[in-house]
Amino acid sequence: MKLFISVFLLISSSFVFAGSVTGTVSRIIVRDDGLHYVYINGEILNRAECAKDYKYWMIKDENSTYGKSQYSLLLAAKASGKAVYIEGAGTCMRWGDGEDIKYVSFN
Repeated sequence: MKLFISVFLLISSSFVFAGSVTGTVSRIIVRDDGLHYVYINGEILNRAECAKDYKYWMIKDENSTYGKSQYSLLLAAKASGKAVYIEGAGTCMRWGDGEDIKYVSFN
């Protein structure tokens, strides 16, 4: 029984919480060092621990195909005023306190 409990605790402690949000794009920022991030008007659910004090979402790799696609989709959402859904990756790899975007879709 102790072994079962130990294994359960080990596995459950390795789960990463990822945030999500549904809402309209309020701001998109692109800095001169290439950092791309976005603010969404909406309630953030289950925010990753590394980003719990901040409301912006990071495009993890703005030079990749998926990063360019995410940026394009977010620009289109901002221009149209339509809501988007963002699912976070549960990590803050691109910036230490901004959750990386895993998934973006129009609602």
